[in-house]
Amino acid sequence: MSITVNPLNSSFFAEIGGVDLGHGVDPATLGEIEAALARYAVVVFHDQKLSDDEQIAFSQQLGRLSYALNPGREKGQTARLRHELYDISNLNEKHDVLADDDRRRMYRLGDRLWHTDRSFVAAPTTYSLLSAREVPPIGGNTDFADMRAAYDVLPEAMKSRIDGLVAEHSVWYSRGLAGFSNFREDEIAAMPPATQPLIRVHPRSGRKSLVLASHASHIVGWPVEEGRALLRELTEFATEPQFVHSHVWRAADLVIWDNRCTMHRGTDYDDVTYRRDLRRTTVEDAAA
Repeated sequence: MSITVNPLNSSFFAEIGGVDLGHGVDPATLGEIEAALARYAVVVFHDQKLSDDEQIAFSQQLGRLSYALNPGREKGQTARLRHELYDISNLNEKHDVLADDDRRRMYRLGDRLWHTDRSFVAAPTTYSLLSAREVPPIGGNTDFADMRAAYDVLPEAMKSRIDGLVAEHSVWYSRGLAGFSNFREDEIAAMPPATQPLIRVHPRSGRKSLVLASHASHIVGWPVEEGRALLRELTEFATEPQFVHSHVWRAADLVIWDNRCTMHRGTDYDDVTYRRDLRRTTVEDAAA
């Protein structure tokens, strides 16, 4: 089987066809998909009506999966999805739309800030795979930013300034930025902060990229406000229109992106009226 690869953005977003992921892929096809990801960093497959089992099985072909805590639930509330799936939805455990004051809704508002999945976790995170089961009629897109392209055109003085710097990343910092601060001690303990370098070299492509995101709370060893000013400056630069592609979801889309060289964010939609059910698997590590 040979896939087709159609660039939708000249630098980093492509559409892949000619494959049914629900039946798994052979090693040669998997290699073609991984090569496309190394080149483009974000790819979309249309018309992939995946079950949870099928999404998990294909994701495991790319590497070992991380398990979702799906925080924001009240103590004793049942998770809507099994632990391999991150719940990127506005639905509760009965599959009804969340109330506007539900803790889960408030927590997930942080997904509308620029971020990189699990940058607040020390373990390496490679690919995220997001399957659209139900989408709203308007809004709820996902914007992606190419952190390689942004790094490439940084002034040399800035590249020198940030070389070797490390930032602390915390999911609770980003949730606070989004207006949710009702954290429990057990939630904080389950997801402590981690550090990440400001510049990362991709192991497969060899390209350098910026490591930012709303989870990045401060520069280690710098005065907090000075570090945050630098992080804001870099994030504003890296999310200028020339580095960004917005994906308009169709039901049965599967989008895969490489967290090592991208940021993303969900865009606004009427989440107390329209249903949006997206399910993410995340690869904790991979060979390259």
